[in-house]
Amino acid sequence: MGNRVTREDFEWVYTEQPHTQRRKEILAKYPEIKTLMGPDRHLKWIVSGMVFLQFLACYLVKDLSWKWIFFWAYAFGGCINHSLTLAIHDISHNVAFGNKQTKWNRWFAVFANLPIGIPYSASFKKYHIDHHRYLGGDNLDVDIPTDFEGWFFCTPLRKLLWLFFQPLFYSLRPLYVNPKAITQMEIFNALAQFSIDLIIYYLWGLKPIIYLIAGSILCMGLHPISGHFIAEHYMFLKGYETYSYYGPLNWLTFNVGYHMEHHDFPSIPGSRLPMVKKIAAEYYDNLPYHQSWIRVLWDFVFDDSIGPYSRVKRLCKLAKES
Repeated sequence: MGNRVTREDFEWVYTEQPHTQRRKEILAKYPEIKTLMGPDRHLKWIVSGMVFLQFLACYLVKDLSWKWIFFWAYAFGGCINHSLTLAIHDISHNVAFGNKQTKWNRWFAVFANLPIGIPYSASFKKYHIDHHRYLGGDNLDVDIPTDFEGWFFCTPLRKLLWLFFQPLFYSLRPLYVNPKAITQMEIFNALAQFSIDLIIYYLWGLKPIIYLIAGSILCMGLHPISGHFIAEHYMFLKGYETYSYYGPLNWLTFNVGYHMEHHDFPSIPGSRLPMVKKIAAEYYDNLPYHQSWIRVLWDFVFDDSIGPYSRVKRLCKLAKES
């Protein structure tokens, strides 16, 4: 339990991210993939159903004992909330209403945020653009752990704690690595969120609020679904910085497991990413992928060669804003 990981720094590379070139090659060979781009007309209805299901759950848990509040938060509500964060991820790429309705996408993301209990969607959108544009970019891609995280969380026990507190690191890291001015949408996101929290508290008391927030924190920490955080970009094999997962948990996570395909074509909704893999199979079938997010978490904790430092980093020039 006390052995340090062998890696003492990130994997620095001096090449462009692989997704740009692969996208060009695939589109040149399979131009029909462009037809997969555009809004998913089912997404808004699925997300709305999940939001109202959580509001119904708030009513149902209001008289439960605390042990059952936390049980259902972890086993049920948190799974829905984690799934909603991944719906927000999809919506951040304008796939709910299309690129011509960007404001509708932003407002709908705020709506999808409501059961999570903490304002999240507007800040996520602001930083997620950089994650795609500057994948692995030093001081630009805030998905990458800090040097302190890589240095300190280097034993199985510490890595286990890091996974448990992962939501905290994800929320605070951008403020340290790449702070940005607060936007009007973030203010609107916070006002809408705290207003709904107050309404729920007024109607049904504190327990539904704890059910929502505890579920969000627990299920974005040490939970099988959270394996995707590690699976997506942690370097399990040298030379590969993005990995897909094609297993059944994609049904709960808007196909976020199709992560190589997503970074190649971020404007394609998650529901259509399996079609990308099917059409351009020769570009994906020979790339390494994960078979289990639970196995990913196990290996991350107990494999001494893997830890927060197991990320590709590169220096990126700032793109000109359009």
